[in-house]
Amino acid sequence: MLKKTDKTFLAGHRGLVGSAIHKRLLAGGYENVIVRTRSELDLQDQKAVYDFYSEEKPDAVILAAAKVGGIHANRTYPADFIGENLVIQNNVIWGAHLADVPQLQFLGSSCIYPRETTQPIPENALLTGKPEPTNAPYAIAKIAGLYLCDSIQRQFGRNYFTVMPPNAYGDRDNYDLQTSHVLPALVRKFHEALPTRPVTCWGTGTPRREFLHSDDIADACVFLLEQERVSGHVNVGTGSSVSIRELAETIQRIVGHQGEILWDTSMPDGFPEKTMDVAKLFGMGWRPKISLEQGITSAYRWFLENRVLAEKSR
Repeated sequence: MLKKTDKTFLAGHRGLVGSAIHKRLLAGGYENVIVRTRSELDLQDQKAVYDFYSEEKPDAVILAAAKVGGIHANRTYPADFIGENLVIQNNVIWGAHLADVPQLQFLGSSCIYPRETTQPIPENALLTGKPEPTNAPYAIAKIAGLYLCDSIQRQFGRNYFTVMPPNAYGDRDNYDLQTSHVLPALVRKFHEALPTRPVTCWGTGTPRREFLHSDDIADACVFLLEQERVSGHVNVGTGSSVSIRELAETIQRIVGHQGEILWDTSMPDGFPEKTMDVAKLFGMGWRPKISLEQGITSAYRWFLENRVLAEKSR
């Protein structure tokens, strides 16, 4: 259980979800939060990470740092996605164990689940089938991190567990069309096509996805950290999904675009559906607060206010 006085290392505090967790921790009175930029601490440098643990001696670690991206980025840089994430995870998670850190929360991803599986996806669907080919290297890395946490918990009794969010979006999202996920990519596309130029979207528009605002993910992460103990991995989400076509039409309306939506069916759809079974988390008493309409409106406002930052590759 995370206490207000615990020294907590948050890795990845500048990212989409990490920045939301940082904000949520500070708002909740957790003032002893340690953060480091990449220039201050390279998580791919094992010695640097181990030295950091030795010097700071944190009571808890939240691993929100990762190399992430959408279908295009995953198809273009598969070695980077598995290689860099495995190195980061091994350094941070195993290093925390060697430094006797008693609790650690690892952020996984819904993409670890098999392409063909029960919908909504329960936690026990893990490894019951093959991963989606478009992001398999990233998924394999995340699965390895999850199993490392589970194994440390089983063998050594430490409170190491994994949080499994769906598609995240919100403030500080990545709007680079070469590396972003679907929701921010569509926000930028519709904005740049204002008022009436046609917008081309990838695939057929039929796949279903679940989206959760980064502030809700952060709230769930802190909620789980405040529990006495968490076993295994926990799905975080809303339990509902929308089709990519519905998502595009919602974003189009919020942005104020009035042109035609075209679909490039030569491009991959990815998972046919990804909806999380959140019965385990809901049974613990947590619920999301931000609707998709509210969340996209807020995200678009942030995009407009930070357009130069948002449009740059990170």
